[in-house]
Amino acid sequence: ILVFRTLRNHWKKSTFAVCVLSYGGYWLYGKHCDKVLRREACLVAREYGRQQIAPQERLKKATVILNPAACSGKANNLFEKNAAPILNLAGVEITVVKTDYEGQAKKLMEFMEQTDMLIVAGGDGTLQEVITGLLRRPDHDTFSNTPIGFIPLGSHNSLSPSLHLLSDNKVKDITSATLSILKGETVPLDVLQIKGDKDQPVYALMGLRWGAFRDVAATISKYWYLGPLKTNAAHWFSTLKEWPLVRDFSVSYLAPRPRPPDLPTQKLPRPNLLCRIIRRLKNYWNPPVEVNFICLIFLPAFYMYIHFFLSVFLNLQRINDSLMICAESSKMTVVLLWHFISATLKGASGFFNIDNEEYEAMPVEVRLLPRKLRFFMSVERKEQLLSQTQ
Repeated sequence: ILVFRTLRNHWKKSTFAVCVLSYGGYWLYGKHCDKVLRREACLVAREYGRQQIAPQERLKKATVILNPAACSGKANNLFEKNAAPILNLAGVEITVVKTDYEGQAKKLMEFMEQTDMLIVAGGDGTLQEVITGLLRRPDHDTFSNTPIGFIPLGSHNSLSPSLHLLSDNKVKDITSATLSILKGETVPLDVLQIKGDKDQPVYALMGLRWGAFRDVAATISKYWYLGPLKTNAAHWFSTLKEWPLVRDFSVSYLAPRPRPPDLPTQKLPRPNLLCRIIRRLKNYWNPPVEVNFICLIFLPAFYMYIHFFLSVFLNLQRINDSLMICAESSKMTVVLLWHFISATLKGASGFFNIDNEEYEAMPVEVRLLPRKLRFFMSVERKEQLLSQTQ
């Protein structure tokens, strides 16, 4: 009774103490779960390290490009606690190269020696710099065969959903990505080559964005004080500030091309009779239209932001090599425009977003490099993609 009376008389302090204890317990439980995840991943990695190798074989060598500034300066600690022990226990001879400033990864790739695997530990910016420096090398054809692992340590990791099954736990995402490197399952990925008139080409893995929606997305962080309403507020204020939102550009492109015959082809399961009949009727009544030039003027309605979007999609069973242009709003895809293999974009102003990195807009030629690089991929994610395409 005395305890309840004390709690009632000091209810403010009691409430504060309960909140602190609850948060502390939740924090400790999260730390315990992280330790369990690390321990389980290390046990799996130890089994790889115990495998015997032949006398003439050597340990696998891995070159790690680490950006310590990623994730607000926490990337180095995240790598040392979650990824490095797994690689060491698996018997991988790693060489860690840390970047000191933006753009250094491109220069470092010019001097990289041959390695068994290349590991990028960082975010979208680090990954783009690495593949750009790699493909700018004169001997890029040789180094393109080196498998690449991506450990998501950045604030933006756009490629991770395509390669791994993501969760709400940062430690689990890092350990899973590291274990997928040890398992050795790889998948070929397309690369975008984006070249201006004067500068060297820039290479991307996800896409190129341009337009009003991209411009608004760049201002969302300014309204952080509005919490979950900051995205809607950015759209509203941008609409009130600039109306009408007109985007005018022109793009000429080439049609998709079939897969090169020198690459191994995948035999697809034959559709059933009903699907084949429907497909033939659809092609008969609505034949494909060939267009060589298209000029678009975007006149979005209120609260509808259109942007120009070029992207490479991971499809393990596709027949044709093609890119995609689509116009999107903040909530849904408005219309799918065209598939193509190469495009020339003119008349765009403002800024591009290339794999979440900002570049000044200029006339560019965008070309697809089909299955140019090979990335490590988790087995579970690959099985999920294959089940979705069947």
